[in-house]
Amino acid sequence: MISEFIFAIATTLPMFNLSRIIGGLSAAMVIPTSMALGSDLTTLKERAKVIGWLSAAFSGGLILGPGLGGILAGFSYKTPFWVAGVLAITSCIFTQIFLKESKETIELEQKEEAKLHKNKSSIMSILTVPMVVLFGMILVSSFGLQGFESIYSIYVNQVFNFGLGTIALVLTLNGIISLILQVAAFNWLINKIGEVGLISYCFLLSAICVFWITQAHSHVSVIVATLIIFSSFDLLRPAITTLLTKSSKANQGLINGMNMSLTSIGNVIGPLMSGALMDWNTHYPYMVVAVILAASYLLTFIVKRFPLAAVED
Repeated sequence: MISEFIFAIATTLPMFNLSRIIGGLSAAMVIPTSMALGSDLTTLKERAKVIGWLSAAFSGGLILGPGLGGILAGFSYKTPFWVAGVLAITSCIFTQIFLKESKETIELEQKEEAKLHKNKSSIMSILTVPMVVLFGMILVSSFGLQGFESIYSIYVNQVFNFGLGTIALVLTLNGIISLILQVAAFNWLINKIGEVGLISYCFLLSAICVFWITQAHSHVSVIVATLIIFSSFDLLRPAITTLLTKSSKANQGLINGMNMSLTSIGNVIGPLMSGALMDWNTHYPYMVVAVILAASYLLTFIVKRFPLAAVED
C-alpha cells in the first residue's frame, strides 16, 4: 500500500525509486510467506491443491493486472496506483482477520525448531542431498524459463516473422491454459504421478520442445511447442514448491525464502545469458536452454533414488 501510494504522489526520481524498493521488498516477502502459510494451514493431502491455487492466483494476477491497469489509466495515469494501494490495504486487513495459524501448529513449529537448534543450524538442517537437488531445480527452472521467455518475442520475430498480434495471441493462450492447468489439473496430476514424476516429465517435455523450436519450419509447430513449454514451467514450479513444503514440518519460511531467492537469481541470469548468446547466433540461447533442461531431467533421478520419506522428513 505504502509503495503504491508513494508512486501515485511521487514527482521526483528518488521518490519513484523509494516506491519500487519498498514494493520489491514487500513482493519478495509476501510470496514465500504465502506459500509457507498455505502449507501450515493445510494437510499433506490438500497441499498440492492449495499450492496449485496459489500459483494460479499469482498467474491470474499477472494476466489481469496489466489489462486492469490499462483500463484504469484511461481515467487518470495515477488511478491504477491508488486502486492498487486500496487493494493492498484491503488484503492486509483480511490477512490480519482471517489468516491465523492454529495454536497447535505454532506449538509444533516451536518444538521442531527447538529440536533442530539443538542439533544443527536451520540452514544446515535442510541441506540434505534431495533438498540441494530440489533447490538446484528451482534455480534451473527459473533460469530456463527466463532464458526462454526473455528473448521469445525477438526470436520468433526474427526467425519466423511473427507479428505482434501472433505473439500476443500465444501469450494470452498461455495465460488461459496456465490457469486451467494449475486450478483444475495440477492436483489430479500430483495424485496420479506424484511431485517428482511431474517434475521429471515437465523438464523432459520442455527440453524436447525448446529444441523442437530451433528445428521448426511452420508457425503452427512453433506455437504448439511454445504452449507446451510454458505449460510445463507453469506446472513445474508449483510441483517443486509442493515437494519443498512437504520436506519439513518446521523451517517453512526458510525453505520458501530459499525458493524465492533462487528463483530471483535465475530470473536475473537467464535473460543475461540469452541476450549475450543471441548476439553470437540466434539459435544458441535455446540450444543451451535445451541442454540445461535435459540435464535437469537427469537430476530428477537423483531425487527418485532417495526414499520420499527422506525428503518429507
